[in-house]
Amino acid sequence: MAGIAAGFAIGRVLPEVVGGTNWPYIALGAALTASGLTAMVYGIVHYRELQAALREGREPRTGEPFLLAFAAVGIAMGAVSLLLVLLSP
Repeated sequence: MAGIAAGFAIGRVLPEVVGGTNWPYIALGAALTASGLTAMVYGIVHYRELQAALREGREPRTGEPFLLAFAAVGIAMGAVSLLLVLLSP
């Protein structure tokens, strides 16, 4: 939920406050909102997998490749956020 809220704030509110070029803020806001939604969907899918594994007495699938890719996207968005903060007028 924090990613969705941050995405809204950065993509819709911040451009009005900062003025000037809006597209970097809108792009970052959209990416944050998408990552928040993706995290929520992944949480639901992983919860269902855990419940099924417990019922069947097996080890749950971890989804590690997805988590590594998701972390890489998060790091990239953090770097872009840092650049926007440092380079904005």
